[in-house]
Amino acid sequence: MNITLDQARALDALARYGTLQKAAASLNKGHTALLYALARLEEETALTLLDRRGYRTKLTGAGERILEQCRRLLAEERALEAVVDEIKTGFEPWVHVVLDGLLPIAPVLSVVAALRKEGAPTRLKVSVAFLADVEATFHRENADLMATVLPAESSSWKATKLPPVRAHLVAHKDHPLAREKGPLSLDRLDPHVLLTVRGSDPRLELSTSPLERQASVHLADFAAKKAAILQGIGFGWLPEHLLSPELDKGTLRALPLGKGATHTFQPRLYQREGTRAGRAATRLVDALTSSKS
Repeated sequence: MNITLDQARALDALARYGTLQKAAASLNKGHTALLYALARLEEETALTLLDRRGYRTKLTGAGERILEQCRRLLAEERALEAVVDEIKTGFEPWVHVVLDGLLPIAPVLSVVAALRKEGAPTRLKVSVAFLADVEATFHRENADLMATVLPAESSSWKATKLPPVRAHLVAHKDHPLAREKGPLSLDRLDPHVLLTVRGSDPRLELSTSPLERQASVHLADFAAKKAAILQGIGFGWLPEHLLSPELDKGTLRALPLGKGATHTFQPRLYQREGTRAGRAATRLVDALTSSKS
């Protein structure tokens, strides 16, 4: 069976306008051309789609059923045309970015909001993962961009340095460690609960890495980690963009760890080699590379 869009349009026009003459005019076709398209549709389906017995040609029951499917074909045609038009504007049909949860998401959300306000046709998907899960998600979901604090396994991807992200080792002001005087050693930290997000990674080279094997509690994300620290459950690393208000108010206090109570991450943005960023992806890249933590 080989049903064409012209045949589908002919049946749709007849149903809409009620007469062969008006249907043909709506399609800028001659009366004969419309009849031919309808006859060919009946041949292809081997069904009687038109009731020709009355003054006006009407659709049979079978014709009504086939009309439903023909209109689906025409809707898909319109959707395809819309995608083609979108691509011609320079906007991609969709862009998927995977972001490490340690990084600020505000720059990405600002692009999402701006593109929506402008009526840009690109569909944006933002996934948040952590540490090694960022690259795993990038592979699994065949994403377009990846912003991560860990080096990528592939050296063939285009890498762009993002603004550094500084993190502080903090505890609630009422936590015993926050009341300690002078530089703290790892031995002083050891009896207390170290809070981490889904475990850490030796590639981060955190000064508290030796403690993570025994006294750590793994949480799902940084929101949960911050909430646990605010409840005095333990201490841990938080990026500046998540804790500045609490540090300013004194609710959270940076711990004076002798080996270093601050850590600077150097995140990078990766794009697959050979891929060309459209207008939406370019906006995301610009926002991420110019953002400040």
